Amino acid sequence: MAEAKMAKAKYEVVIIGGGPAGLTAGLYTSRAGLKSLLIERGAFGGQIVNAPLVENYPGFPEGISGAELGALMHQQAAKYGLKMVTAEVTGVKAGRTYQIATTERSFEAEAVIIAAGSEYRKLGVPGEETLVGHGVSYCATCDGFFFRKREVAVVGGGDAAITDAMELTQHASQVYVIHRRDQLRAGEVLQKRALAQPKIKFIWDTIVEEIVGGEAVKALKLRNVKTKKSSTLEVAGVFVAVGLKPNSQHFANIVTLSKTGHISTDELMATSAPGLFAAGDIRKSSARQIASAVGDGATAALSAFSYLRG
Repeated sequence: MAEAKMAKAKYEVVIIGGGPAGLTAGLYTSRAGLKSLLIERGAFGGQIVNAPLVENYPGFPEGISGAELGALMHQQAAKYGLKMVTAEVTGVKAGRTYQIATTERSFEAEAVIIAAGSEYRKLGVPGEETLVGHGVSYCATCDGFFFRKREVAVVGGGDAAITDAMELTQHASQVYVIHRRDQLRAGEVLQKRALAQPKIKFIWDTIVEEIVGGEAVKALKLRNVKTKKSSTLEVAGVFVAVGLKPNSQHFANIVTLSKTGHISTDELMATSAPGLFAAGDIRKSSARQIASAVGDGATAALSAFSYLRG
């Protein structure tokens, strides 16, 4: 009995990650008749389950909550026979087949689709975790609309931060960009646009030490890294844009990664390893949108089918 329990379950395709990319891939592989398993360590639906309202996904003109959209994707994939398990992948080995170790058990697959996504880098300050979805956001495109005619802050100085700040000027009355250095890391074109935007005000050489609020964000406690002077900035929301951390650590020895740790693929989502595909935010050059993740997942599934069927 114990030996049977520990035996590796074999599948034609194992999908790692249960966000929009992974669920779409699972939907396609299952409908194509492939014996498929999806492994997700958290909530099925991925990061979108934290979005109060998704308004830029086609087919929902009035918008839909991220939790509901994730649940519908999960339901549709399960309808076509996709097996799903909640576990965390702890390692992947390549050979004649792929060996996937998890916190629950091990699995074997002829092909693997990596849709493990990325995690937003956190500030790691008091108030950040408790106020996510209540004024703390990591996506200006997703949540900027909720701050119409209100003052907000963006933390960061790279392309993502400045792009977010420009996006937020369409909604907010004032956008503060808080950067720990005295000059931006963003591209020159973006910098010129932001510096010329009257709604954007820069707070240089400054870090956030605490996000203050009860039911919603009310203010930020700041500290100037040069003068050590502390201050308080009253805002209704804060958008953290200090980078993304792709969940690619378990695949570094078997696929080619970019300098940022994202998985490099071709236009068919194929990686440098045969039979291994990547989709969604974990992939280099991803648009980091639900719609593009869905497209990636479908393409990866069709490519996996072609690979398995020769």
